[in-house]
Amino acid sequence: MTPAELLTESLERVRESVGAVLDGLSPEELAQRPTRDANPIGWLVWHLTRVQDDHVADVAGTEQVWTKDGFAERFDLPYATATHGYGQTSEEVGQFRADADMLSAYYAAVHARSLEFLAGL
Repeated sequence: MTPAELLTESLERVRESVGAVLDGLSPEELAQRPTRDANPIGWLVWHLTRVQDDHVADVAGTEQVWTKDGFAERFDLPYATATHGYGQTSEEVGQFRADADMLSAYYAAVHARSLEFLAGL
């Protein structure tokens, strides 16, 4: 198995988990914090996706899906466009709001871009 094949297989496992996690959750459930400073499920999926998008775009030398495909505008989060979750305060995390369909669409686009990059290695 090549490194690209290993990464592809790993990303496919993450894709399956993301789909299972988001399935049937309302925006309220995605924003729920089990404790005051805990990260909500929706924010965790967004953060996971933003980091993957950032890193793959960096190594591929391309624009992030977040901006290229207009997800930054569609999500309309109260964060700077370049924000991907690292270093955010608990208050900033608490401002996150998105629905499962939007998170799924963004994740699917980043996943497709990641596989496209890996296939070209």
